[in-house]
Amino acid sequence: MQRSRPAWGPVLVISTSFVLATYFTFAAVQGSYGVFRRVQIEAEIAHLEAERDALQAEQARMENLTRRLSDAYLDLDLLDERARDVLGATRADEIVIR
Repeated sequence: MQRSRPAWGPVLVISTSFVLATYFTFAAVQGSYGVFRRVQIEAEIAHLEAERDALQAEQARMENLTRRLSDAYLDLDLLDERARDVLGATRADEIVIR
């Protein structure tokens, strides 16, 4: 009767393959370039784009107000509103409610 040696080669190959597959799967999902990080980056991009759009709208509003108070184009209603707000001035025929 002949003794057979255990087949460690296939067991080693399969276990090494399993460990590598587990590592790469973990890295693909949780790693610094993984799926979760990509979702987080895309959410941050959307948030920053919304903030950028809000700042652009605020800048456009401020440019409009600045243009309306410039020497080339003077909006008398806006000038009157700003002067009343800054100086607290009212006309004699007006009633102020606070």
